[in-house]
Amino acid sequence: MMEKEKAVGVVGAEHVLDSPEILKRYSCDMSFTPSRTPSCVVRPNSLEHVQALIKLAAEANTPLIPVSSGEPRFRGDTVPTLGGVIVDMSRMNKIRMVDRKDRVAMVEPGVRFGELQTALRKEGLRLPTPLSPRQTKSVVGSCLEREPHIIPKYHLDHSEPLLCCEVVFGAGDVFRTGEAGGPGTIEEQQQAGRRQKIPMEIQMNINRILQGSQGTLGIVTWATVRCEVLPTVQKPLLAASDSLQQLLELAHWLVRLRLGDELFILNDVNFAHLMGTKLEMVNGLKEELPQWILLFCLAGYEFLPQERMSYQEKDASEVAKNVGVPLYETLCTVSANDVLARATSPSEPYWKLRWSGACQDIPFISAFHGVPELVGVMQEEAAKRKFPLSHLGIYVQPVCQGHGQHCEFSLFYDPTSPREAEKVKELYFAASKALMDRGAFFSRPYDLLSEMVYNRDAASREALRKLKNIFDPKNILNPGKLCF
Repeated sequence: MMEKEKAVGVVGAEHVLDSPEILKRYSCDMSFTPSRTPSCVVRPNSLEHVQALIKLAAEANTPLIPVSSGEPRFRGDTVPTLGGVIVDMSRMNKIRMVDRKDRVAMVEPGVRFGELQTALRKEGLRLPTPLSPRQTKSVVGSCLEREPHIIPKYHLDHSEPLLCCEVVFGAGDVFRTGEAGGPGTIEEQQQAGRRQKIPMEIQMNINRILQGSQGTLGIVTWATVRCEVLPTVQKPLLAASDSLQQLLELAHWLVRLRLGDELFILNDVNFAHLMGTKLEMVNGLKEELPQWILLFCLAGYEFLPQERMSYQEKDASEVAKNVGVPLYETLCTVSANDVLARATSPSEPYWKLRWSGACQDIPFISAFHGVPELVGVMQEEAAKRKFPLSHLGIYVQPVCQGHGQHCEFSLFYDPTSPREAEKVKELYFAASKALMDRGAFFSRPYDLLSEMVYNRDAASREALRKLKNIFDPKNILNPGKLCF
């Protein structure tokens, strides 16, 4: 085990924490992953600190568990499996660069969405974000986990909006991906006008290996992200129906015709949890709302914004008419402007916990035609276990410009009730298995689902283990996660 004194020599005594209260906070999260207490928490603030810690860990054969987002955490990926040292990256919180011309920003792992959006707005930019991320969510952490953002037309690939990054592999090597690899230092490249925006090398894209690896291959110390121009005028609209297929059809044509920016579908439960300001309002919305709600937002930019808005609104109305769905500016006393504001802003307290206390998510990817069937599978599994559908949130997000659908089921429950928690745990595993059997693709398997996923694909499991031996030969980075 790494000696505490050596860690103190790297980051200073005030940044090596081992009080029981602090260790308990890192020993578990809100997932069903078994808790395990780390030996200490170390808080680096530079590339050199991270390199030195990895070197010490390799010498002492000590697991390192990188953490960039703050509490509450949900997925079990930062809970130690074998003990070890937590590497808390929150001190590395600088926004190193924002470039309006090239629409790119360089951020460290400790930067949160709210902080970055404030800095970007000053330059007339914005970053497409996941649906109302929690206030403590790391931008870099979100990108590395391939969390989809809510603007499908800018979602060109599952790696969006990540561009280049700097990573220290478990072998101790520093690597800069894509254009950032050189020639020259980052400072020399930026002086020459390069902005670390091209993510791919000629031969291979290392980002593909890092994303979704849950900190098992390397620790990222900064990343560049693709930003977009801030609209000068926006008009959000809502559509609602008791038919999911109808709203999927509407979403398909809106995305295909590039009508609007933000676009997503929620069921009545998720919509009520997102928009409710009081518990009575949440329960009232669940009763009054149609089963499915779609939000999309028309936008105009620097040039001819009103003209752009006018033709988009006309075309969107025609599409909605053809699908047979009316459009609303207000639905059940909730305005589309309020929904857009809530969806694009960090939430505190986190909206999934505000009214229930706990939530277990089941995220996966599906083809367009498979979504209604998989929703039916989830509802059947919930009914088998007498889990109330009024506690089942559903989120559907078109990704890759509409070529796929990110689906996310949220099981809301009371964490103070052991019986209720056990029922949700049972449903979580049973439903995940049933969904896999019916074609759901779990590209981001967390906690105890990893074994279920990788046992179905021995070839990928062996390939990943070969990569692990290359990039982390001593298996010190987050051991026990994924198939490692």
